[in-house]
Amino acid sequence: MSFSERQRLKQPRQILQIDSIDNALRNRLWNVLSGLLPSYREGYPFGSQPNTHLYDFCGGLWHNFFKTPIDSIPPWPHQAVAEIRDYYFACRWNEVYDFIEFVVARTSSSSSDWNTRQVNEVLANELSAYRLVAGRVVPISSEQETQAVERAIEQTRGPYSNSAEHLQQAVNLLGRKPVPDFRNSIKESISAVEAVSAVITGDTKATLGDALKVIGSQAPLHGALRSAFDKLYGYTSDADGIRHALMEEANLEQEDAIFMLVACSAFVSYLIAKQSRVSTPHK
Repeated sequence: MSFSERQRLKQPRQILQIDSIDNALRNRLWNVLSGLLPSYREGYPFGSQPNTHLYDFCGGLWHNFFKTPIDSIPPWPHQAVAEIRDYYFACRWNEVYDFIEFVVARTSSSSSDWNTRQVNEVLANELSAYRLVAGRVVPISSEQETQAVERAIEQTRGPYSNSAEHLQQAVNLLGRKPVPDFRNSIKESISAVEAVSAVITGDTKATLGDALKVIGSQAPLHGALRSAFDKLYGYTSDADGIRHALMEEANLEQEDAIFMLVACSAFVSYLIAKQSRVSTPHK
């Protein structure tokens, strides 16, 4: 909080920005995004100087995002950037998030984590109800929730890559435009847990309960933790759990999908860490 806000001379924002973006948030996001745009040289038209990165970016933007003829791209780089800027500051709040996804997806993989942190810092500071997770803007307002999902996706590499794909798809469906798909996002979250369980047990049909038995046979689990895991197993089982009962519900809400994404991500991380410790015990 600023001095004025601490002294109650200025009212700080207290309401999450859910279906709108105020000027402060839009301006600060542009300050981050403009730094991600390919650099250009003033005074030289496209084709006369090495502006290939910017021209390629504009070509993709005009063709895939604006969906306008690429021969309408201004001939001068600074004009093209000015047109992009004009669009950004005139578009609707949800289109700002569309633009963020497009730009971040086209930045180098080596800088993607840094770019994501920059965007999320602004979103958090300006009380946006959304965060950038795995390249998608999704309605997760807690930093702890965001980190749980990102950590799980990062950990599920190599033999656990199938789980990473399920978590990524769960994120994509949660942030799908214009209408999120909460039902299938929940299914993908559950599938991520099952994919890890299959690797741990060596059985493609294994459930979370089966994976816990394998781990528990080598390293005893705390009773309270085991009880919590058994309850999650009840949610994820085909017979009487969420896939059977909750999938029949007509009105799945955003909070249902967020809960399952975060909970399943946390359990995926735990199972991987526990299995790693069991596989390589301390001497």
